[in-house]
Amino acid sequence: MDDAFFMQEALKEAQAAFEAQEVPVGAVLVYQGRIIARAANCVESMGDATCHAEICCMKEGARLLGNWRLLDTTLYCTLEPCAMCAGAMALFRIKRLVWGAPDLRHGAHGSLVNLLDLSHPTHQIEVIKGVCADASAALMRNFFYKRRQENGKVVR
Repeated sequence: MDDAFFMQEALKEAQAAFEAQEVPVGAVLVYQGRIIARAANCVESMGDATCHAEICCMKEGARLLGNWRLLDTTLYCTLEPCAMCAGAMALFRIKRLVWGAPDLRHGAHGSLVNLLDLSHPTHQIEVIKGVCADASAALMRNFFYKRRQENGKVVR
């Protein structure tokens, strides 16, 4: 199994978010070659701005492993992480991050700011970007197109 395989699993979570009328972001956490946690964005349903897919996924992974340090894990996320999620990834000590589409408004790996490439004294995350980017971006575009249609603002 490779990065594209696991990103497809994250895309399934993003699709679930889409269907729940949440911004379609999905994440899966992989440890020793298997998915141990998965999550979809649930900001709206939880009424909590911190309920990004990445945060929820890492929390569940820490619970299942019985340790907040997610050493030797890889987090797959369909969207470039925001500053909150990037900070949490460093604090959770994930080993690798693989993300799909860039987030031009909030991205913390070069789109808005670049937190993940900065040298850190206690932990550095290996980052792979652009895996299944087209599928991730298409899901996001379709979601916001649908939202504009519902609000009477059909602009492509």
